[in-house]
Amino acid sequence: MPRPFRETSSFDRLLAEADQALRTVFAPADPPDRASPGAVHPRPRLDDEERRHVAGLMRINHTGEVCAQALYYGQAAVARDGALRGHLLQAAREEGDHLAWCEQRLGELHSRPSVFNPLWYAGAWAIGAGAGLVGDRVSLGFVVETERQVESHLGDHLTRLPEGDERTRAVLEQMKADEVEHGEAARQRGAVELPWPIPRLMQAAADLMRAVAYRV
Repeated sequence: MPRPFRETSSFDRLLAEADQALRTVFAPADPPDRASPGAVHPRPRLDDEERRHVAGLMRINHTGEVCAQALYYGQAAVARDGALRGHLLQAAREEGDHLAWCEQRLGELHSRPSVFNPLWYAGAWAIGAGAGLVGDRVSLGFVVETERQVESHLGDHLTRLPEGDERTRAVLEQMKADEVEHGEAARQRGAVELPWPIPRLMQAAADLMRAVAYRV
């Protein structure tokens, strides 16, 4: 006689979140569902200074995707509505493509992700879970604001790429388009606008992350 399934306990869920964190931060990214948009472009000829600069930008973007994974998983862990939880997990999977593309481009540039990614992941997961505990609409508000800020910094990075680096440009342009789509989906699900101090604090934290990740 088959044994009945055991209900998932809080400890089981904690272990699952810890496993997800370790795989996101330390393991190679899962193969993306979509091929890198940069794959159709040849690798550009960059001098050492240009290569280091592009690597710094892509390290920032890789860290941003680590944070996006953490934010979505933190929100999903406490989401009250099952449909919203599914939406957040699907968004995390889509952001996983971005993570893989950034990791691939960093490898091509003979560079590596930020050594502080475990710290960034923990902080973003805590923010996501905290927002989710306040309420699902507030949680969606964090998605909208996060995607708005990411869209803005991707636009800035596109202006700072060396001329001729279409391989990196194609990746960033597709990431930017996806972030706009994720933000709009959150708005349509009823996201509330966050009180004015919160976006400012999020921006300050993001500025610190970018300053550090560009270098290490």
